[in-house]
Amino acid sequence: MGPVGWFPKVMIFGMSSTIPETPPRRRRRWPWIAVAIGIAVAVAGGWRIASRSNDAQAAKKGPGATPVVMARAEARDVPVRLTANGTVTALQSVEIRAQVTSTVREVHIREGQNVSRGDLLFSLDARLEDANVKKAEAQVQKDRADLATAQRNLERQRELFRQKFISQAALDQAQNAVDTLNGQLAVDVAAVEAARAHRGYMEIRAPFAGRTGGIAVRPGSQVQPGGAPLVTIAQVDPISVAFTLPERELAGLQRALAAGPVKVSASPQEGGEGFEGRITFVDNAVETASGTIRVKAEFANPRAQLWPGMYVNVALSARTLLGATVVPAQAVQTGPENRFVYVVGEDRKVAAQPVKLAYVEERFAVVEGVKPGATVVVEGAQNLRPGAAVVEAADSAARQPRSPAAAGKDPGPKASGAAK
Repeated sequence: MGPVGWFPKVMIFGMSSTIPETPPRRRRRWPWIAVAIGIAVAVAGGWRIASRSNDAQAAKKGPGATPVVMARAEARDVPVRLTANGTVTALQSVEIRAQVTSTVREVHIREGQNVSRGDLLFSLDARLEDANVKKAEAQVQKDRADLATAQRNLERQRELFRQKFISQAALDQAQNAVDTLNGQLAVDVAAVEAARAHRGYMEIRAPFAGRTGGIAVRPGSQVQPGGAPLVTIAQVDPISVAFTLPERELAGLQRALAAGPVKVSASPQEGGEGFEGRITFVDNAVETASGTIRVKAEFANPRAQLWPGMYVNVALSARTLLGATVVPAQAVQTGPENRFVYVVGEDRKVAAQPVKLAYVEERFAVVEGVKPGATVVVEGAQNLRPGAAVVEAADSAARQPRSPAAAGKDPGPKASGAAK
């Protein structure tokens, strides 16, 4: 046999026997087992010590205290910020049409060009009109010459009448000739003005400053009254934004307009620079189907960043809530019957206080039913019931109850308006 299976033989009371010997490897395991047992005892002891420490800290907080984030209600003046979706429209727009039948002689503009008031847009064939003006002017000159001759003749007739050389009838006839020529002169002067006005239709000019659209005619095109528009001009500086507001805001808006201009801000929905303007129009009737009223505001647009047809976000403050009670918006809870907030008492227990929501923005709310200075629960209300004990959350950014003023300092562009 090999060395592993070898056993020594001994003699006991004359008998031969084989006694197994313990292998060396088995003897070396006992020290490691002792070390493992020692480590387990140390871990168990440490766990018991940590558990006792946690129990002591929980005892300091009080039995059943729920960690929450708190804030104090405060009183301050809150501008009611109204928001709406608006549509950019040209302040005024006109379709340029011909007033006479003629042929386009020259086009003086390009499509999409900015024009000023009185700029020449189109020239029509005016040869016949020029001739008519000259003819009318020549007739006026003839009438004035005839009138001058008749007036000189009237003076001679008056002198002869004083000398008793002619009768009264002859003098009256000379006077009648002068009066007739005066009337004829007035008629022909009016004819000159009419001819010049008709000639003015041959030159089509911009009625106001704006931007041209597509041009529908070219030199040689025939135009006539009532035909298709030659071009459209839209005024884009200043420019208008149309939007609607709930009818419940009409009274406050009217009071604000009576006190002075009401400022409005507008920003493109795709993002970009904001614009400041003022309200210029409030409709004279409420739309019964939607319960809204149409409003327009005017904005300076020197760089043409607002364009007719764009959608923008509109915001304005038409009224202010004086001395309103403000809490963080998260503090307002919705129950099965009403809205409420959890108010923390001096005993650090909460009570459900019903409130009426007067106005809400993204980060704060104006409520009725809570006194300024009261401490309300902002975060963690989902774990509470009336009478539950609370403690300020240890991981809160602020150990003391927060004020909602910072939350309402920057409401952002998506503030909701007055609460229903």
